[in-house]
Amino acid sequence: MVQTIQTIAVIGAGTMGNGIAHVFAQNGFKVDLIDVSQQQLDKALATISKNLDSQLSKGTITEEAKLSCLQNIITNTSLAAGVKNAQLIVETATENVDLKLKIFKEIDEAAPADCILATNTSSISITKIAAVTKRPSQVIGMHFMNPVPVMKLVEVINGYATAKEVTQTIIDLCKKLGKVPCEVNDYPGFIANRILMPMINEAIYSLYEGVAGVEEIDTVMKLGMAHPMGPLQLADFIGLDVCHSILKVLQDGFGNPKYAPCPLLSNMVAAGFLGVKSGEGFYKYDTGSKDLVVSERFRS
Repeated sequence: MVQTIQTIAVIGAGTMGNGIAHVFAQNGFKVDLIDVSQQQLDKALATISKNLDSQLSKGTITEEAKLSCLQNIITNTSLAAGVKNAQLIVETATENVDLKLKIFKEIDEAAPADCILATNTSSISITKIAAVTKRPSQVIGMHFMNPVPVMKLVEVINGYATAKEVTQTIIDLCKKLGKVPCEVNDYPGFIANRILMPMINEAIYSLYEGVAGVEEIDTVMKLGMAHPMGPLQLADFIGLDVCHSILKVLQDGFGNPKYAPCPLLSNMVAAGFLGVKSGEGFYKYDTGSKDLVVSERFRS
């Protein structure tokens, strides 16, 4: 079993994938960023470079550190080629269980025998993912928070068969990245989303039932509960489709209707109003204004 990890493969070059690649590369790890789309890989590198420029302008890194980070990342459109030398693989594909199971079957066949396989899933069972591999003791959850270069928390999730030494290796690795690892066990939603998503769903229900408006709900939680972002704005930021998917995982996993997505959330997702990624959710994001603008659908 690998104890000293130096070579990382990150599968998926979306928001989470490029953030995870950025953090590993900035801390001196060699990263192979893998995606089926070369266009997505090019976009990811541009995003990483832009985020490094932001750090540079704030004086938190040097020009040399920026160049070193970018040099530590190579890209690949072939999964097999990208993982062949990896000591740790972090999968960041969308929250779709069938897709993740397919990817893990593939990487299990292609990765070195001692490679640790991690998933950045925020809700899907680590045990279920591990069960499709021949190395369930080497499968673990590494749930980074978005934006990855900024957020300190990494939820480290043990599957039913995850070996203790694998967990400790990942905990130590997170600390090397300057992150704060929190070890949890594999039950639906883990801790972060088991608590967060019902709160967001309840906020949406409060809007749906006319208890208060979008701004009022978010203001109460920001000023009354010291949350940096209100639950409706946070839902927009996460993606309403992602929130909906996680709530369905909780509902199915526990068999409890209390986790069922609010009908308003379901309608918004069906209509394509997904939050920041689509330009509109509870707020509008294409107005050019620096202030949050509530969607016209929720203005009284």
